[in-house]
Amino acid sequence: MELKVPESIRLIARPSHSPELNPAEHLWEDLRENEFHNKAFGSLDEVEQALCEGFIRIESDPKALSSMTLFPYLNITL
Repeated sequence: MELKVPESIRLIARPSHSPELNPAEHLWEDLRENEFHNKAFGSLDEVEQALCEGFIRIESDPKALSSMTLFPYLNITL
């Protein structure tokens, strides 16, 4: 059976075991370093609050967000 890729989807070949090439991994790395580093939370609500604050911080700095997620091989035009 052959994979049928819709025209609206573009496949990007990447080496296996290369999370550094996945833009989302850079977001999680930033969140781990800045929101969760050496912290113990008393509840799941506190974890959720820290996560939301981290996403708001990242979203408020478009330049930093672009540097973490826009890679030349993605060929994205803003």
